[in-house]
Amino acid sequence: MADDAVKSVNPNTEETPQDSSSTDVIQQLDGGENEVTVKTFKELGVTEVLCQACDLLGWKTPTKIQLEAIPVALQGKDIIGLAETGSGKTGAFALPILQSLLASPQRLHSLVLTPTRELAFQIAEQFEALGSSIGVKCAVIVGGIDMMSQSMVLAKKPHIIIATPGRLIDHMENTKGFSLRGLKFLVMDEADRILNMDFETEVDKILKVIPRERHTYLFSATMTKKVQKLQRAALKDPVKCAVSTKYSTVDKLQQYYIFIPSKYKDCYLVSILNELAGNSFMIFCGTCNNAQRVALLLRNLGITAIPLHGQMSQDKRLGALNKFKSKSRSVLLATDVASRGLDIPHVDCVINYDIPTHSKDYIHRVGRTARAGRSGKSITFVTQYDVELFQRIETLIGKKLPAFPTQEEEVMMLVERVSEAQRFARMVKMSKRGSPRERVAAKR
Repeated sequence: MADDAVKSVNPNTEETPQDSSSTDVIQQLDGGENEVTVKTFKELGVTEVLCQACDLLGWKTPTKIQLEAIPVALQGKDIIGLAETGSGKTGAFALPILQSLLASPQRLHSLVLTPTRELAFQIAEQFEALGSSIGVKCAVIVGGIDMMSQSMVLAKKPHIIIATPGRLIDHMENTKGFSLRGLKFLVMDEADRILNMDFETEVDKILKVIPRERHTYLFSATMTKKVQKLQRAALKDPVKCAVSTKYSTVDKLQQYYIFIPSKYKDCYLVSILNELAGNSFMIFCGTCNNAQRVALLLRNLGITAIPLHGQMSQDKRLGALNKFKSKSRSVLLATDVASRGLDIPHVDCVINYDIPTHSKDYIHRVGRTARAGRSGKSITFVTQYDVELFQRIETLIGKKLPAFPTQEEEVMMLVERVSEAQRFARMVKMSKRGSPRERVAAKR
């Protein structure tokens, strides 16, 4: 496909950059004092063909981060976007990139870096949906997929690459003929998490080989010291578009806790799922093993549960996400690999089965519900071992959480059934592992 396969539509609403009295400091736009009255994508400067794509996706009006970021991006400025989970960040960077691609079609035009495979596929879906009428080609470059097949995709020179840093470096070092020397746009989505996952070295390598003259968008839920350092290294006179306060949770989120003995966590979980039946749940577990075990337990009790964790293959992880998103499963048991950035629009309730060891992860977990102005509920299990961690969370969010009302007598009536389901889950796991002799033989 030639470079001009992207149908060229000159956006006649392009704005000229405004003068700035201070280019050596970050300019800041917030959703508070400078209230923005623009309500349509067209008024933001988005060209007609992309406005039509937004309409087809059901995007009737821009979200807060889109209102703040899109006009700035269309002026050609670098951006630091601080916004809560579910705020429409992908649209905030995808629309300006696609508009640039329309004006000047080019292969290997843009690179989007993400912390996880699932988020990469999700971003690609949105780019392809927004660019479906203009022939945009995307490539997802993540681990867990054959390098050779990815090399063949890269050889075709897609317009946009969405990648995890580690696998992208693999291709930059080993795939013959692959180069990003002509790159026009770099996006780092969930930048705080990219850095928390120890991708700093990979990001530094990428920054050294891509052009200095480029547009860079950095999006993050929190402005950590690592993100500030990256911003200084990667962005030039950026505009800060902040639409949420640090470590806040959304107003329409009802947050509760339950103080329970550790040995009865499964009983309380089943009781809550029964009480709130008909809702969709995302249940966070501290380990892959726990997510798998609880999913098996719930299935044995007739609850449509499915796990999502890092020890699953890429195909199984995507399959689990799709089943939950299509509502064929009402309960998703997840580790923190799924707690950030994924577009799962219908989560009614988040349950912290295992309390997060890092308080900031609480914000990201409960951000899976009450998205885009909808209401939602979160319930955190607090055992005798979790009191200090729970107090740190309350300090971080600046509020005392109320207790979720439960009837202990009714919960205790479930003990026998739940114990039987626990035994079943253990048996299934042991049968899948095989006998000790079989496990030894498999390692040879």
